[in-house]
Amino acid sequence: MQLYSVAENGALRKITRLPFADNSVYVVDDFKNIYLWIGKKASKKKKDLSQKKAEGLSKKRDSPANIQIINQGKEFGAFLAMMDILKKGTKAKAAIERRTELEIEYEDTIELIDLGLEPDLEGEITLSAYELSQNKKSYEELCKELAKAQLSIIKGKSKVTTAEINKKAKEIHKSSSTYEELCWLISELNLLLKKKSFE
Repeated sequence: MQLYSVAENGALRKITRLPFADNSVYVVDDFKNIYLWIGKKASKKKKDLSQKKAEGLSKKRDSPANIQIINQGKEFGAFLAMMDILKKGTKAKAAIERRTELEIEYEDTIELIDLGLEPDLEGEITLSAYELSQNKKSYEELCKELAKAQLSIIKGKSKVTTAEINKKAKEIHKSSSTYEELCWLISELNLLLKKKSFE
């Protein structure tokens, strides 16, 4: 995942965290999606140039990315679920591809393993997400698991309370992420926690 802030002249500057300032525009590139977060007080020039930059990033790849415009205060879906992580920040080495399809491509990963290939980071997340999806946990339970993973990253070694988990879970529930997206995000964050990819 690569994060950028957009300057007034449209230049992209790589950053490691998003402070979500009112007058800023940020680009979040997770390789399959390009999220364009636009602050309430961002200038029209910055907004227009940022869209051109996002389109430029998309055109550089073999398979064009899905560009989603996110206005401040109207965040939704998978982006809303990621916001606390983006505020905390990521190390540059934590550039991974997060799948956003509705189906977890378990069979494709197993096929590669059967051919003798070791799963890469995406493959590990796919296997974990598939296993989690087969546990038939409720949507509410998954929201709590994701909340716990997010809070563990944000708070570090500090203890995460049940009240904090429940509050964060309610926010995630409102994001309307799909069941598969929750399984993917939980698996991704737990693996990153294990590998200590986040600061």
